[in-house]
Amino acid sequence: MNDVKALQEERISIYHDVYDNKVPKRVPVGISLPFEFVAQYGGLNLAQAQWNPLIVEETADKLCQKVYSDTCVFSGSLRFPSFYELMKSQSFVMASNGFIQHPEVVGMMPEDYDYLIEKPYDCILERVLPRQYKALDAADPINSAISLTKSVLAYNNDFMESGMIVGKLTEKYGYYPGNLFSGGFSEAPFDFIADQLRGFKGISMDIRRIPDKLKEACEAVYPIVFKKGLPAQISNYGQVFLPLHMPTFMREKDFENLYWPTFKRMLDEYASMGIHCSIFCEDDWTRYLDYLYDLPTDTVLMFEYGDPKIIKGKLGKKHIITGLYPIVNLKTKSEKECVDEVKRYIDILAPQGKYIFGFDKQPLLLNDINLENLCAVAETVRDYAVYTNPGDTAGIEFKKEEYKVEPSRKLESKYYKTWDQYKALNPNVSEFGKDKLSNLEDAVFQYLVYLLM
Repeated sequence: MNDVKALQEERISIYHDVYDNKVPKRVPVGISLPFEFVAQYGGLNLAQAQWNPLIVEETADKLCQKVYSDTCVFSGSLRFPSFYELMKSQSFVMASNGFIQHPEVVGMMPEDYDYLIEKPYDCILERVLPRQYKALDAADPINSAISLTKSVLAYNNDFMESGMIVGKLTEKYGYYPGNLFSGGFSEAPFDFIADQLRGFKGISMDIRRIPDKLKEACEAVYPIVFKKGLPAQISNYGQVFLPLHMPTFMREKDFENLYWPTFKRMLDEYASMGIHCSIFCEDDWTRYLDYLYDLPTDTVLMFEYGDPKIIKGKLGKKHIITGLYPIVNLKTKSEKECVDEVKRYIDILAPQGKYIFGFDKQPLLLNDINLENLCAVAETVRDYAVYTNPGDTAGIEFKKEEYKVEPSRKLESKYYKTWDQYKALNPNVSEFGKDKLSNLEDAVFQYLVYLLM
């Protein structure tokens, strides 16, 4: 037990050093395997396992014994079928093989832009959600209320069970625990509109046909996605995670005009509060590296593709880099080739700190990788990526006072009530109920917006 606690203290130290702008003792190893991979490794029926998350605990434990990582090897899932099926989801559906798929769907018509711009949250709840989730039927309000209630209960239950597994394994094997309450999840305003509101085809037409309305819509949904990502607590060791979907499919002039302004402001506003972000730069962001440099210091940048030398040279003194190592290597190359390749990445990305080892993406299928190669790579990073100058300053230091942002439009809707609004409607309510009722209001908001991410 003492050895486990000592290992956990070391892991906390190396991660905190990275986030505190110091060179750590060694490069942190951040490997995580998703629910689907873990279930397959255990020979479980994936469709059945996703209805009972606790069933993967034993298999996840075995993988933790086999694969080295400084964070929990089992990462859980963002998509369980229970709450999606209860809501009759059109945007996330389970395939016959048990995988949750995201078909191309449209939740907002072009004629809805004006209402979205005028009353964004009202438009989302009245028009977008009922199109994507057929259980929300205004003509059948009682069954709609029952379905929504059951889906929230299922959502809370499944994520609680998955989180319990991660918590147990974190303590058992001394993983870096992170800070549950200082993290968040959201999307850039443009991606939020592109993903489930307009779909890829729809947003691509809107860019050319109605760019001005699209730009206004990004401003309109900004307070929604900003609030969605706000962590419960602010810490230097937590991040708001944002996967970035659309930029590599856009012309740079459209990216600069439509995507970048609200995205950059969002990260700046978080930074002004002392909140860091972790962004997944999907696909190849090489042509946008200069834009990324302008993001707040110590933004965690996970890259899928790109030249590690160019990325390190442009961004390595200001931002924390992770990703890039091709997961495909683990299947297509020998163990020696995989080890030699990871040493090359370390030699490029590790110097002067601000680097966390990670793959370009998670494996989804069990046969996506050779597990022995994964183990060899992880252990090589642990043993090879050791610094000779731990404690030295690592590049540029983050200072929240450097970020000033004009106040954005407030979230205003008849479907979201602040405490003062609630009190006005219920003048006899006790002040002792403020935190509970406000938290419930926010919990419902978080769930409804999550359904569109």
